[in-house]
Amino acid sequence: MSKATKTVLSGAVLAGAVAAAVAGVNLAGVSDAHAANEKCYGVSLAGENDCAAGPGTTCQGTSTVDYQGNAWTYVPEGTCASMELPGDRMGSLEALDRDLPA
Repeated sequence: MSKATKTVLSGAVLAGAVAAAVAGVNLAGVSDAHAANEKCYGVSLAGENDCAAGPGTTCQGTSTVDYQGNAWTYVPEGTCASMELPGDRMGSLEALDRDLPA
């Protein structure tokens, strides 16, 4: 193997290692960000949910009703049930059967 080939190969290995390290840092950051949060159902406004907006929808931003019971949003851990919502509503750690689209 020539010196030029070894240099190119070493550069490729180094670039791959750096890319893997950066990807690992980004994945850890996402996990840490959600670790201090919990899924809270029934607290998001229409179109502002983080996920799970019931049958016929896909995910993020697909809720169609304010405070849709089967759509969740990440909230700081321990705050879901104590959030102040209009009309005597409360958040829940499990999907709710209220305020579902018609």
